[in-house]
Amino acid sequence: MLKKLSNIGDCGIVCDFGEEVNRSINTEVIKLFHHVKKKSSDGNLSGILNCTPSYNKLIINFDLNKTNTNKIFDFLKSVDFSKLNLSENMKEWTIPICYDFEMDLENMSKVLKIDKEEIINMHLNTVFFIYMIGFVPGHPFMGDLDAKLFLNRLTTPRVKIPAGSVGIVEKFCNIYPYESPGGWNILGKTPKKIFNNRDSTNPCLLSPGDMVKFKSISKKEFEKLNNE
Repeated sequence: MLKKLSNIGDCGIVCDFGEEVNRSINTEVIKLFHHVKKKSSDGNLSGILNCTPSYNKLIINFDLNKTNTNKIFDFLKSVDFSKLNLSENMKEWTIPICYDFEMDLENMSKVLKIDKEEIINMHLNTVFFIYMIGFVPGHPFMGDLDAKLFLNRLTTPRVKIPAGSVGIVEKFCNIYPYESPGGWNILGKTPKKIFNNRDSTNPCLLSPGDMVKFKSISKKEFEKLNNE
C-alpha cells in the first residue's frame, strides 16, 4: 500500500510504496499508474504530464500552470486501492524465442549445475509479469523467474547486445528492444519487435502489468518471422 508522498522539484511527486521488490507491491504501483492515466485522459485530473512506474515507486510529473502539489496530493490520498482493477488494463502476450541465438547457456549450465535443456524448459514454463519498462525505451523487466535460475549480471558487460536478445538476471527476464550495451545472461533471441520509435502515440508493445509467456521456435521460423 502507498506509504509516503513527497516532492521532487517544483513539478514532480514520488508515490512511495516501500523498499521491497515483489509482485504484490508492484501491482499496487501499476494500479495507481493506470488510474492516474485514466483520470488524466478523462479530464478529471488536469495538468498531468507523465507517470513513470518502477518496482515500488510511481513518479508523477505535472504542469504548474494547470495544477499544483496540494491538488495532486489530495487526489492521491482519496484513492481507494481496493476498487482499482488491474485486469482490465493488462494484456497477455506469447513471445516467440529461438534459443539457437544464446550466448550464455553453456556458462549458465555450469554455474547453476542445471542441464541446458532444463534451463530452457523452466524459462518456457514461466508466466512472466512485467514490473516496469526502463533502462532504455521499451525495455521490459519481467518477473518472476524460478529461484533455481537466479544469476548475477556478467562481470564484464558486453558493448553490444543484438536487438531482440532475451536475458536473465536474478529474478528478472528482459528483452533488448534494440542493439545496446548490457550485462544480462543471454539465452535466446526473439524476432518480435517490442519498440517502434515511428509510433509516437504508443511505441512500446509491452506495458507494466502485462503477462508474457515465451514460445520456442526454430532458427528457420525465426528468420521467416524476422523478415515479415
